Amino acid sequence: MLSSNAGIATRIIDTAHALVPELVELRRSIHAEPELGLDLPATQRRVLEALSGLDLEITEGRSLSSVTAVLRGGRPGPTVLLRADMDALPITEAVEVPYRSSNGAMHACGHDLHVAGLVGAARVLAEHRADLAGNVILMFQPGEEGHGGAKLMIEEGVLDVAGGRPVAAYAIHVGNAPRGIFLTRPGTVTASSTHLRIDLEGRGGHGSRPHEALDPVPIAAEIVLALQGYTARRFDSFDPVVVSVTNLTAGTGADNVIPESVQLTGTVRTVDPNTLSRIEEELPRLVEGIAAAHGLVARVTLDTGYPSVVNHEATARQAMETLRNAFGPRVVEVPRPTMGAEDFAFVSQQVPATMILLGAAPTDDAAPNHSRDAVFDDSVLGDQAAALALLAIDALAAERR
Repeated sequence: MLSSNAGIATRIIDTAHALVPELVELRRSIHAEPELGLDLPATQRRVLEALSGLDLEITEGRSLSSVTAVLRGGRPGPTVLLRADMDALPITEAVEVPYRSSNGAMHACGHDLHVAGLVGAARVLAEHRADLAGNVILMFQPGEEGHGGAKLMIEEGVLDVAGGRPVAAYAIHVGNAPRGIFLTRPGTVTASSTHLRIDLEGRGGHGSRPHEALDPVPIAAEIVLALQGYTARRFDSFDPVVVSVTNLTAGTGADNVIPESVQLTGTVRTVDPNTLSRIEEELPRLVEGIAAAHGLVARVTLDTGYPSVVNHEATARQAMETLRNAFGPRVVEVPRPTMGAEDFAFVSQQVPATMILLGAAPTDDAAPNHSRDAVFDDSVLGDQAAALALLAIDALAAERR
């Protein structure tokens, strides 16, 4: 590996760390003006401004405000891809940081750091272009939070924009693990994400005369509890399954009216496709049976959005070696997948890919991703930019041997 040469790795890390002040400024400007979904004009503009002057081949998305940039190395060779997602979440930020969002959305999953880290990698790679034997695709992606932006970018040609499919693809995702720790593994690293919806139909009535109605509210509660027992008692404890009901909607607001219907929505997370197939068969039968026992009708919808991210065995092993050469014991192989989901899965279905978690917790008791209290330590941006650059350099070097 090129980065096993301590001189090259040190130069890359030093270059990246020198960029930290401007990367922090970029990250915080994005954090202060978060955008949702597939249309991120302000974020896209900031990315384009940050990449200006780097001699890149830049393409903007047609159906989404993505940015794709191709950096050509000093010598011909294959292609690798580095990805950052850009969208925020519909959460009102609670923490009073100086760069706090005030528009009702929040970068509670660290995508602002992802953008800044990839910009940093682009600057590092541009400065060390002579060390590159091939091309690097920089994939700045909107719509990770439930909109499938990676899939749309693939449909628009991101994987082929450099003239050949990437031989490897990498993404680094920050989280509330200890600051500066890199975590990954070969094989499955995230769960699949399936949207659950249950429509429960009963018969409304007066709150004082429930015997004349078919009250769906207690039956909805029974279903929620039954789903927890279902996952605990029907699946091996070493086969992770999560079923969470996250929304329950019923009634008109009047406290003396029994509603006609209840709607429950939530998420199902699995890591084994066979387990998901079982759930798709058994869960509707369970819910419909409970409803029928009380004279109600239930309709169950299960819609799988994101498959699991599966790290390519050889690519992940090579990535861990590259990072260990640079960061030593801060690189940890985790024993099991996380139950979060990620649309980098669509990239991992197409090319050999590896997703890595980078700890960015400012304190030991830091709030988790997707919390309104989430705070990330953006001093990790130097390591993040360096890691992405080193992964690209080593992957290209490995293909030439």
